Amino acid sequence: MKFEDYRISPDIKKSIAKLGFRRPTDIQFKAIPNILKGEDLLAIAQTGTGKTAAFAIPVLSILHDRKQGRKRVDGIKCLVMVPTRELAIQINDVFVELGRHTKVKTYAIFGGVEQEAQIEKLQKGLDVLVSTPGRMFDLISQKHLNLERVEILILDEADHMLDLGFIKDIRDVMRFLPKKRQTLFFSATIDEKIKKIAYSLVSKAAIRIQISPKDPVSKRVDHFVTYVEMDDKRFFLERLINQNADDKILVFVRTKVRAERVKKAMDRVNIKSITIHGDKGQKDRFEVMNQFKKGKVKVLIATDVSARGIDIPNVGYVVNYDLPEQAENYVHRIGRTGRGTSRGYAISFCSPNEKELLTAIEGYITKPITEMVLEKDDYEATITFSNDAKPDWKGLEEDMVAFEKSQRKKKKKKGK
Repeated sequence: MKFEDYRISPDIKKSIAKLGFRRPTDIQFKAIPNILKGEDLLAIAQTGTGKTAAFAIPVLSILHDRKQGRKRVDGIKCLVMVPTRELAIQINDVFVELGRHTKVKTYAIFGGVEQEAQIEKLQKGLDVLVSTPGRMFDLISQKHLNLERVEILILDEADHMLDLGFIKDIRDVMRFLPKKRQTLFFSATIDEKIKKIAYSLVSKAAIRIQISPKDPVSKRVDHFVTYVEMDDKRFFLERLINQNADDKILVFVRTKVRAERVKKAMDRVNIKSITIHGDKGQKDRFEVMNQFKKGKVKVLIATDVSARGIDIPNVGYVVNYDLPEQAENYVHRIGRTGRGTSRGYAISFCSPNEKELLTAIEGYITKPITEMVLEKDDYEATITFSNDAKPDWKGLEEDMVAFEKSQRKKKKKKGK
């Protein structure tokens, strides 16, 4: 089935065509018709499968068709709740892009920036509001935001919202919404706790959609693990970056302190990189994401604040410099590559004290991660990745140590 066959507004079809989308992904194919019918939805699909468009396309069509009529419809009609500022911006961008030829007005509000511009936008009138919980409740308490006319509630990355402790906020927002509404619950992962909460929010007749539940990792991502001592990870990373200089590389670390340390290690070997984590102000985070998206800087070192739902174009490699402590975060991290129709690669560096984390990850994805080894070779050996021929990384640690020693000798000679 093609998008042109759906009963959606021709104006939205025009935007879809301009974006080059012809056929829906699995989650879009199953979700769009049900949303158009007004059904409540509980949708579970792995990251990178097009979940945002799965709800944006039908919601835009519903609201645009309604605005085409003579009856004036005031007030926010769709509320999209998300866990992070970056995700709010991204989802707003998708709505704006897909709704370019419609009369639907969309806007995102979030904390970390002055609220005056957001209040002004709300006063002018909106149809779709994308929001993080904190700023939303601030503006409700100040009586700048009214949700009494919301007809569609969307919870995106719902599992992450619960991880971040937003369950009370999710329940609290129900007090401000009409009881009669359509609720769409989207998540990349689900467990019994999330399932229980989800079913308490949607109607009893809600449609459940689950895509590839037995293999949460996208088929477009080739992922490997290589074993290395913790102190030698920087050498592995240096080599990977140098040999893939034209690719965007997203590096995940466990803490903010680690992010800055890894950046300094890359600075020392003349590799330009940038960091994003919770200590960054909103202005800095915008700038960092913009530089990485546009390819001005090819290496971004991030904590898990950037793992969920962020759609960064053309990320060639994801590197788990530190393995995540929560197994499901592995899926979200490596989902930053291999998105849409692109292929991607994910490399995990596993130190001896991280083997338990690796076991948990392999249990979560229900299969072992292929070990990558490298033949004993010189430092300049090229690393290539393909489905047919897996690289051999055995002995890389020794190579790195030898190379570092040779570099020290060269510096000593120069000093003399």
